Amino acid sequence: MLAPLYPILDIDLLTARSLDLASIATAWQAAGVTLLQYRNKHGSAREMLRDAAQLREIFPTNGDARLILNDRPDLALLSRFDGVHVGQGDVSAEDARRIVGASHWVGVSTNSAEQVIEANRTSCDYIAYGPIFSTASKANPDPTVGLDGLKAARALTRKPLVAIGGITRKNCRSVLDAGADSLAVISDLLPSGDIEEDLYESALRIAEEFLRLVR
Repeated sequence: MLAPLYPILDIDLLTARSLDLASIATAWQAAGVTLLQYRNKHGSAREMLRDAAQLREIFPTNGDARLILNDRPDLALLSRFDGVHVGQGDVSAEDARRIVGASHWVGVSTNSAEQVIEANRTSCDYIAYGPIFSTASKANPDPTVGLDGLKAARALTRKPLVAIGGITRKNCRSVLDAGADSLAVISDLLPSGDIEEDLYESALRIAEEFLRLVR
């Protein structure tokens, strides 16, 4: 069963806001985050493995949290992560499954009813659907699907459904009510670049607030 909150650590956004990965991840771990995706669209394999090692230390393998690596099933294995998430332009869900094996999670991004139906036929463990609302976390986002689109997607699969795209503390309950099992959140979980309080304390406060709202 998926945790209701699914934070995504997007390295491009961390860099844009001058935020430290370890400080954010440590605060989220202290708040009670148990599912986390690492996303680095432009870094080298060496950089990704370095960051992944930091995250694995913060979220140890004997803990309750699951760590998911975006795009790269091979690096997910090398990092001792718990799964991989692939998009429509990445390796297929079944190819990812062949690489990571049955004991690891495979998630798939979708943006249409047809893609949800196709993903439902695979061995993936969960389906991400969105963007629900407009988002600035991707350079070229897909068209928004809205809450009605999410409701329609919910009717197409019994697999866990992760909603993504523009989800905030203000709208998260409406997304859960529309049928999402879990909420993938990027921007609204991160402190702004001009915070006055301590970075760790700010990230901790935001994560705790989000977790209270989705439980």
